[in-house]
Amino acid sequence: MPRFAANLSMMFTEVPFLDRFARARAAGFSAVEFLFPYEHPAGEIAQRLRDNGLSQVLFNAPPGDWAAGERGCAALPGRSGEFKDGIKRALEYSAALSCPLLHVMAGLAAGAPRDRLLATYAVNLAWAAEECAKSGVKPIIEPINHRDIPGFFLNTTDQAASVIEAVGRERLGLQFDLYHCQVTEGDLVPRLERHLPLTAHMQVADTPGRHEPGTGEVNWPFVFSRIDALGFEGWIGCEYRPAGVTEDGLGWFAPYRA
Repeated sequence: MPRFAANLSMMFTEVPFLDRFARARAAGFSAVEFLFPYEHPAGEIAQRLRDNGLSQVLFNAPPGDWAAGERGCAALPGRSGEFKDGIKRALEYSAALSCPLLHVMAGLAAGAPRDRLLATYAVNLAWAAEECAKSGVKPIIEPINHRDIPGFFLNTTDQAASVIEAVGRERLGLQFDLYHCQVTEGDLVPRLERHLPLTAHMQVADTPGRHEPGTGEVNWPFVFSRIDALGFEGWIGCEYRPAGVTEDGLGWFAPYRA
């Protein structure tokens, strides 16, 4: 049966971040993910996880200057020092939170030649894979659609698969976000079937609107049953914006509640 993790950066946002852990547990989730933990001490987050019997399954490496619009720097020439420092900081949190996966964002292309961006990306990811392996952590990469983040370097599952195969599928994984895939590519189930061997983590949101499953165009019962039949053993993060109060929109989740 698919296993779902609450995304605390998108869900329960009417309460302060550290209070969302208890809300997730009360709603029936046994695992959580979020974008960035760095505004809070790792020990404080770890305590919230313990207090609520939750597993931390994913968070993001530092993205550069998020407030200024940056969305990662893994593919950006001239930023390797900052990139490496960010991975090292993220691994300190990974250790404290017992988190096995680290999402590494590529960044915005910003007009640089694609071959130079790709070369920078491959070198940085290979370094990150080696560094993360020392701590038992697997870095993962996510294609993001052109509408939500215009100019993002990595847009399709096939692009991501090529990068992963170049670095090594044992060392680098795919974060398969079904929302981004639906917006950019469609054909969800055949793409899932093709890329499942590379997939370490999934995320869901319906389209349009990026709300909870059942509010848009995707036949989620069919998609989830196919994920189950394919034998996916990882977590599926609920990276959606609730259409209303989070708990009121969890009818889709009832069959999977922990």
